[in-house]
Amino acid sequence: MARIQELPESERPRERMLRLGAKSLSTAELLALFFRVGGVGYSAVDLGNALIERFPTLNHMARASIDELTSVRGIGKAKACELAAAFELGQRFAAERSTNKPLNSPMLVEALLGHEMRSLNHEHLRVLLTDTRHQLIRAEEISRGSVNESIAHPRDVLRPAILAAAYGMILVHNHPSGDPSPSSADIQLTKRIQEAAELMKIKLIDHVIIGTRSNHRPGYFSFRENGQL
Repeated sequence: MARIQELPESERPRERMLRLGAKSLSTAELLALFFRVGGVGYSAVDLGNALIERFPTLNHMARASIDELTSVRGIGKAKACELAAAFELGQRFAAERSTNKPLNSPMLVEALLGHEMRSLNHEHLRVLLTDTRHQLIRAEEISRGSVNESIAHPRDVLRPAILAAAYGMILVHNHPSGDPSPSSADIQLTKRIQEAAELMKIKLIDHVIIGTRSNHRPGYFSFRENGQL
């Protein structure tokens, strides 16, 4: 492939972006602009394509460790750290856009935590604490499980809600497999937490499982939306 400076000016990623906007560029070209330069014998676009070949989706790329990123020719520790930082900024931006809205739908919960939790390789259980207007007070991590199991005792989930004097809480955990359908353990945990929360006069608003988006599903499962809460 030709080096970027050898391309006609109208076909160079930076010039096309200035003329047509970022959406006109391919993922490899956006990565090329991010990296700025390639190396001996390969362009920044070649480098972007090499990353995409190794990590077929941006979700795979975001979940990659620094060591995995540096396994791609041309990606040293500096570029790997810069890329990881860019993904983290994107996740924080997505969360920031959601924090000023009442958490009254699973779509907003997914917007708040979906990007981050999809990048995790193991199950994490978190609780979102809310006030009477469903505004977020704070998020607390409760447990980190194995790839297919997240274990938490009701007291561990309720403790931060009691300390924060929260009106309600939303359980959120991820399925690294990508399928957000609840397991029998997820259903049992939800029932146990709901019963314990009722005793403490704390409302369990929802339990949202984060998975992968597809044409057939929105990328999450909501117990409330599905009539199980």
